[in-house]
Amino acid sequence: MRYAFFVGCTTLARLPSYEVSTRKVAEALGVELLDMEGAGCCGTTYLKCIDPRTALALAARNISIAEDMGVNIVTLCNGCTEVLTDANNTLKKEVELRDDVNNILAEVDREFRGKVEVKHFVRMFLEDLGIDRIRAHVSNPLEGLRVAVHYGCHLLKPFKIMNFDDPEDPTSLDELVNIAGAVSIDYPGKLDCCSAPLLTIKRRNELATEIAREKLSTVKRYADIMVTACPFCYLMYEQSQMPPNKPIDIPIVHYSQLLGLAMGIDYQDLALNENRIDASVIKKFSK
Repeated sequence: MRYAFFVGCTTLARLPSYEVSTRKVAEALGVELLDMEGAGCCGTTYLKCIDPRTALALAARNISIAEDMGVNIVTLCNGCTEVLTDANNTLKKEVELRDDVNNILAEVDREFRGKVEVKHFVRMFLEDLGIDRIRAHVSNPLEGLRVAVHYGCHLLKPFKIMNFDDPEDPTSLDELVNIAGAVSIDYPGKLDCCSAPLLTIKRRNELATEIAREKLSTVKRYADIMVTACPFCYLMYEQSQMPPNKPIDIPIVHYSQLLGLAMGIDYQDLALNENRIDASVIKKFSK
């Protein structure tokens, strides 16, 4: 099982732990993640709102790299997933728009042909690997660990684009947490946005932090850790607990790190020691 691995700008620049842990888990599961040489920005959700034509061209260029590789794309970032999926679907359907974008891509000797699919690794785990195969690799179940999952908006929405899980009552990430032997708990505000988009609006940083901290305070009452599947969401919840803010002490853990521990991969090999909010509490639930 082979995929073109679209890591995304934020993970590459700020969260190497997410990439490292995902590669470790993929290797243990027999999944080959192939580097996309020359890949760039996905096109970003923000650029789509300002200059959709340019955003489409950026996304199509990345997709064309995977097409040349002859494999589907696996992503780490919810925003990247939504942007690439939307572009892929749109350009497959709209011939005139595809021709326009391909005229742009011709300047860099590339062409979008509509030959591959795009999936977030959460979706790939469930639909391509399957529950049974993942469960068979769990040798160190994290029994008793209470996990608050945070889906993040673009893993599920807009549903007409993502067409994955139930955006109002999702179960995919909960199911993957439970496979690791932990317990995914329900809690108030579970599907609320992390508030990271507010950071792009002038003078909204304090509001964004306040919203994130309110959710973390709720999680503190119900769970031992929070698990995310998006780098932006991860950073929002991690940074809102850092000075000058008062500590809340809820470790934020990438799903790949959680699953890796349950598969018997070493704590440091999963780069859990690089998480800025101490996640060592998870060791109490690991053999």
